[in-house]
Amino acid sequence: MCFFWFLLALRRRRRLPEFRRHQSSPLRSHQEALKLFYSITPPPPLVHSHHTYAALFHACARRSSLPQGQALHRHMLLHNPNPDFVLCLINHIVNMYAKCGSLDYARQLFDEMPERNIVSWTALVSGYAQHCRPDGCFKVFREMLVWHRPTEFAFASVISGRQVHALVLKTSFDSCVFVGNALIMIYCRSCGCVDEAWSVYEAMEFSNLVSWNSMIAGFQVCGHGNRALELFSQMHFSGIRFDRATLEIEVATAMVKAYSSLGGEVSDCYKIFLELDGRQDVVSWTAIIAAYAEQDPEEVILLFRQFLRECLAPDCHMFSIVLKACAGLATERHALAVQSHVLKVGFEDDTVLANALIHACARCGSIALSKQDFDKMESRDTVSWNSMLKAYAMHGQCKEALQLFSQMDAQPDGATFVALLSACSHAGMVEEGTKIHETMSNNHGIVPQLDRYACMVDFLGRAGQIYEAKELIHKMPMGPDSVVWSALLGGCRKHGETKLAKLTAAILKELDPNNSLGYVLMSNIFSTYGRFNEAGLIRREMEGKTMRKEPGLSWIEIGNHVHEFASRGQQCPEREAIFKELEKLVRRLKDFGYVPQISLALHDIEDE
Repeated sequence: MCFFWFLLALRRRRRLPEFRRHQSSPLRSHQEALKLFYSITPPPPLVHSHHTYAALFHACARRSSLPQGQALHRHMLLHNPNPDFVLCLINHIVNMYAKCGSLDYARQLFDEMPERNIVSWTALVSGYAQHCRPDGCFKVFREMLVWHRPTEFAFASVISGRQVHALVLKTSFDSCVFVGNALIMIYCRSCGCVDEAWSVYEAMEFSNLVSWNSMIAGFQVCGHGNRALELFSQMHFSGIRFDRATLEIEVATAMVKAYSSLGGEVSDCYKIFLELDGRQDVVSWTAIIAAYAEQDPEEVILLFRQFLRECLAPDCHMFSIVLKACAGLATERHALAVQSHVLKVGFEDDTVLANALIHACARCGSIALSKQDFDKMESRDTVSWNSMLKAYAMHGQCKEALQLFSQMDAQPDGATFVALLSACSHAGMVEEGTKIHETMSNNHGIVPQLDRYACMVDFLGRAGQIYEAKELIHKMPMGPDSVVWSALLGGCRKHGETKLAKLTAAILKELDPNNSLGYVLMSNIFSTYGRFNEAGLIRREMEGKTMRKEPGLSWIEIGNHVHEFASRGQQCPEREAIFKELEKLVRRLKDFGYVPQISLALHDIEDE
């Protein structure tokens, strides 16, 4: 009679005040059920209570509550010292121990069972699989094949590789969604066989949300970000609602990286980032900041500030990307602000960050700060020296670059010589540049690549040695690219080599038909020598191809605001006042005898 009242209480527990107070906590309800069961005196015999025991063992297994499961097992044995064998109940006990990680005891109970069914085997197989015991899992699975045909749940637990996949096909379980999902993940995560995973996905007669998520995550794990994006888009347009697993942090972060690297709109990357809905970590923040770094450096600063407000701790990789974005801003102010955070968190001795800071300050116009940061470094690698050499080259300080190179105590690489050749090119130091080009191969064993040949052609062209530059191109061990031909065309324009310029421009158009540089340079060469009709034809050809030259830009920071100016720009709200001041300045320059060199100005046929 007492046991009858216990069952009645379980059925009516939703009406009990105690249950209403704790109905939001399944764990509390489970504990109350056990407490209520233990309170029954005398305990009901097993013949009447095995279903209740089974339900309670099942609850312990679902919550991975081993201590409560062990206590329940002791209670059952204490009050039923010689119980009759009940297969369903023993299966639940084995399952409880297996799910809670007590696999040795689960196996002991399993071996003592006088009778087993497919549920018994599957419980043990699943337990080994869930607790990362593949050897035990396969051993039990092989033993099971002697007695039973595996269920889809057993296959989903044991799947690992092509042999079991073959067995799945043989037993016609390949159409089961659970088995298919497990096959997809095991192919992707264990052996990187994304094509096999895709074959399984396509062969599935029915797929659920887990199938989509598994395949999207699989593409990401195997480095196929573009295919993950395609499948995600297909999922979205098919009207299938994605969940948080679809955009788990790792997957969403990888999707942001992939979409950004494929040239996607940065605003779309940000939408994916926002789908994480407060679950963003340092890696996902780094991914979205990296996406903005190339296209919108100012937005990077805003995102970095928001990141800090979230009380997350930036790592070295995050700092290096933010400093890279600072290199695209007008002044060094933001780079110095980021440097203060670097010092605050104790990364001041990190070589990568010091290198990034040298580059950022140089790009923002402060060669003095670059040299100051370089001198402070306790240990320098090749990148450190290259960063400082590039800074000198950028600012036309060839002598300083050569002097620094003579002090270099790290192994130079190709980038070292590109920086030196660039510095010589800007300074017109042909002899020094030629020597550097020769010593690169003879003394350092570095084979010149396209970028180094482009530098050589550039400084020969700047120095007026046009045909020497042309001869160098013909001697190159590899085919010249558009950058090399652009360098030669620039030299032709500067020194009026019209005939060679036409040939070079034709080659450049063929190599890079969407690049406006060849058209603009040829138009200006013709305009310089009064051949305006030919210049006009080139401009009209550009218009016919809907091709435009990107306008030149310059920046100046006044206070905390950066002002941007474009060639013939009409966007500045104070442009009329600026133009009036420029006219005054030009008049004063002319009064001092200044004569502009208009042959090097870019002409616009329509304005003329």
